[in-house]
Amino acid sequence: MVFTLAWPLVPWILQIIGICFFLLVGIFLISASEEVFRVTQNCTCGAAEAAKELLEGTVCNQNSFTKTCGEDSDCGLTNACQFALNQNLSHVGWYHLYNFLGLLWIICFISDFGDMVLAGSFAGWYWTLDRKKDLPIFPISNSLSRTVRYHMGTLAFGSLIIDITKVIRCLIEYADYKLKKYSKYNPLVKALDCCCKCCFWCLEKFMKFINRNAYIMTAVHGKKLIKSSRDAFLLLMRNALRAFVLDKVTDFLLFMGKLVIVGGVALISFLVFGKQHAALEDKVPLVHFYLLPVILITVGTYFITTRFFSVYNMAVDTLFLCFLEDCERNDGSVDKPYYMPKELRGILGKKNKLKTSNQAIGT
Repeated sequence: MVFTLAWPLVPWILQIIGICFFLLVGIFLISASEEVFRVTQNCTCGAAEAAKELLEGTVCNQNSFTKTCGEDSDCGLTNACQFALNQNLSHVGWYHLYNFLGLLWIICFISDFGDMVLAGSFAGWYWTLDRKKDLPIFPISNSLSRTVRYHMGTLAFGSLIIDITKVIRCLIEYADYKLKKYSKYNPLVKALDCCCKCCFWCLEKFMKFINRNAYIMTAVHGKKLIKSSRDAFLLLMRNALRAFVLDKVTDFLLFMGKLVIVGGVALISFLVFGKQHAALEDKVPLVHFYLLPVILITVGTYFITTRFFSVYNMAVDTLFLCFLEDCERNDGSVDKPYYMPKELRGILGKKNKLKTSNQAIGT
């Protein structure tokens, strides 16, 4: 399970690749152009009865020009349709929008992919009865293979839902930018704008919460996204108080962990670059604006810490859902033993009944 701590590097690298692909496509779209052909002189196109006058500068299609105008007409004889210039693609704005929407979807997909692989790894550990003998050597690789083979469609569907909510929020922000001049004078417009922002922000957070727990149930049972979402939501609602307390305690502990790490690194970098200690004066080069590297190091430490602490957050959420289902589905009997660790059973006062061979199950 030690390799799970390094797993966030994989989605991070994949997201960087996705961003680079987005930038590459954007550069190609900016530099892409199309040839424009125009009529070089006033001429007549077509037979005598169906002839029509083509004015100089009219856009024409060289591939069909000869066939349309014929070789006997003025335009056909003089080959009046000639290359004029290269211009930007006519619908390049829509292509850029499509590229941006694809970037959002890829980022959400990779993030959800990383969460499901972690969920499968932690769930596999929990639902193993004899952890001394039956645990795989590389649980991450096993979970990765299952996810790639069976659950890519689930991840694509779930990430698409989040992508759509993000797009709607972006549209609302764009509308807010356009309507700012009206919001100063119309309180109703301002109120409706704030309500829409709040509603869709809550919707995005709720859908992320549902998807996260649905991925855990999918990793455990292998069911579809909708059914896993329903099962996870009902399971949490039946244990709402436990879920609320655990969520707040976990958030507080993770926050304190981030605060200690980020604060410690910021303090050390300040002492080093600010030369607050006499022993560092000759070892650290002179930096006139020493606060700049301190700020950069602190911000980078925060993002790195948040990325790696997400492993612990996912572990808590996965093990908690597994624990709730374990309590509801099993009763400690020989046929339905508890899968929770022995230490947790001792805290909760739960026991597994012994086999006829007088050996305890799950020890």
